Amino acid sequence: MSLRFNAISNINNTETAVPASAKITGIFGTNVFTLKTAREYLSDEAYKSLITSIRGGKKIDRNVANQIANGIRAWAESKGVTHYTHWFQPLTGTTAEKHDSFFTLKGDGTAIEEFDGAALIQQEPDASSFPSGGLRATFEARGYTAWDPSSPAFIIEIGQGKTLCIPTIFVAYTGESLDYKAPLLKAIEALNKSAVEVCHYFDKNVTKVTPTLGWEQEYFVIDEALATARPDLIQCGRTVFGAAPAKGQQLEDHYFGSIPERVYAFMRDFEQESYKLGIPLRTRHNEVAPAQFECAPIFEEVNIAVDHNTLLMDVMTRVAKRHKLVVLLHEKPFAGINGSGKHNNWSMATDTGVNLLAPGKTPKTNLMFLTFFVNTIKAVHDYADIMRAAIASAPNDHRLGANEAPPAIISVFVGQYLAKVLSDIETRVSTKFDEQDEAILKLDLHRSIPELLLDNTDRNRTSPFAFTGNKFEFRAVGSSANCAISMTVLNTIMADTLKKFKADVDALIEKGDKKEIAIMQVIQRYIVESKNVLFEGDGYSDEWHKEAERRGLPNLKTTPVALDALVTEKAKKLFENNGVYTHVELEARHEIELEKYIKKVQIEARVMGDLAINHIIPAAISYQNELLTNINGLKSAGLAESAYKSQLNILKEVSEHIQVIHDKVNAMVEARKVANNIEHSREKAIAYESIKSTYFDEIRYHVDKLEHLVDDEKWTLPKYREMLFLR
Repeated sequence: MSLRFNAISNINNTETAVPASAKITGIFGTNVFTLKTAREYLSDEAYKSLITSIRGGKKIDRNVANQIANGIRAWAESKGVTHYTHWFQPLTGTTAEKHDSFFTLKGDGTAIEEFDGAALIQQEPDASSFPSGGLRATFEARGYTAWDPSSPAFIIEIGQGKTLCIPTIFVAYTGESLDYKAPLLKAIEALNKSAVEVCHYFDKNVTKVTPTLGWEQEYFVIDEALATARPDLIQCGRTVFGAAPAKGQQLEDHYFGSIPERVYAFMRDFEQESYKLGIPLRTRHNEVAPAQFECAPIFEEVNIAVDHNTLLMDVMTRVAKRHKLVVLLHEKPFAGINGSGKHNNWSMATDTGVNLLAPGKTPKTNLMFLTFFVNTIKAVHDYADIMRAAIASAPNDHRLGANEAPPAIISVFVGQYLAKVLSDIETRVSTKFDEQDEAILKLDLHRSIPELLLDNTDRNRTSPFAFTGNKFEFRAVGSSANCAISMTVLNTIMADTLKKFKADVDALIEKGDKKEIAIMQVIQRYIVESKNVLFEGDGYSDEWHKEAERRGLPNLKTTPVALDALVTEKAKKLFENNGVYTHVELEARHEIELEKYIKKVQIEARVMGDLAINHIIPAAISYQNELLTNINGLKSAGLAESAYKSQLNILKEVSEHIQVIHDKVNAMVEARKVANNIEHSREKAIAYESIKSTYFDEIRYHVDKLEHLVDDEKWTLPKYREMLFLR
């Protein structure tokens, strides 16, 4: 029996028992060192120091850190924890951790449990073993993880083991960031500073602005046995071959449908683990494609939300194994049906309780909304290429522009009502506002926009960046991506744009304009300067691609080219001026992302070659031999050629597909040899993109044709109809 049929026969359709849980509120955050828990385990001094650090960004004194560490250890030990780790997010795209026990020996041999401030604040992993883009040579191994007090410690339960996790940043010995969290924290602070200054035009009581994020995690779930029988799924996260099943998503019967029992049990299980970790999951449902699902949480501060999403992906993957399932987070695991994104719903909130992207109830608060709304559009317009670079990856290249995924062209959708507001401001008869301009000075958006702003704008699935009522939805982010990348870019470009906005407004005020008039003058100019990025139509259409080119919008279709935006003078100035990345850090990240692209495409090419030579062609030849035996038998029986003409035609077709596959795989191998000799990473990445575009689709076409021709019992790889629909 082939591995495929063995996998099918071993599918376990029984539901894995999930213990009945109490109310979500009864378990939520039980494995998190929350402020409520800190109040119980810390002294007044230590608690106040921790609060000041979290809310004000103040450094914690090392002596106080000892008290905090002892409190965290006492709490963790009460939960049965014996080990701790600095949990960080290196540039591998996954999380990292090195476990140490609380156990130690004193000089006289006495065994004790210990966790001091030094261990809490800092550890030293090997920096040369993580991607550094040339920042660290192999012999320069030292790197540091440093505690991020703004993200609470938590306990991970794996089997019977429990580990205390301390969220940290990861930096090189020389200080450069080697992770996703450190730049994100810097971008958050840059936005806070710029946004507070602009808020003071409207409310002097605002002392802090925090970006918020609500991510939507899409994913596929398939049976573990079937996944194991697909080397491409195991090694690449996607199927490099696979003929479309007769039934895909065309009946539109999966979206919001009844959740399959096995998947439902898995969902309940990973949700319970997530709740204990303080991840505020609220929504679960079937997505559009068969075997595709989605979960989404309540909005949180960006830093916490990023940590929670990164943690969730690990939890989902681990819990799935308990249910004999596999979670696929790849952006396009199956051809011909929807891929998976991770929509990043982003906004900004003040410490006075105002969502800066929600229209208010007075002219003053609506002018504040309009200020931040227009500045967001301006930021996206001015830095569209850098936003595109933030979502660039080999997996996302398979997804962008197809099956409800946004195109690679970055544009903004705001809906007909707000589009009219912007148009009215832009096309006023007078281009200068004055004190008699009561209509503008008493701007009331609710006169122009229906009360139900959250619902009155139709959603545009083809838009990569859409306003959806009181937030912007960055839809182009890939499902396997770390949200920190796109959020670092978005917060930085917003911080930079707001700084320029304040400078422009202040310049007009210094010339004698009233504050409100100066604000409207700059808003009007920004609308004019950024209107080309606004698009309300179908982003999939050929017409939009032509129109975008006419407007001068970048259409960076492949990752190697899109990543160029990271190392332009514009990008370097943007990130350095806002204290997020240094010139050297940007160059390093550019190099790292190019290397990732090369390696991922290289692995896919190798897997394609392996499957073609060791699975596809042998199965086809075996079927070829059966056809020959049948044809020769009919000949020997004296039958006319017309009696076996169909067999001859099939034999010819199979033979032609085998020949093309063999030739193209060999040609691809030779092209890889040439590409591997290229030293410059960008040129090498472009060469691999050429290999991908030249060979992948053509080899797949002929393999998928063979899947329809070859005897089903001889085909060794599980088929789409089995992976997507078997329960």
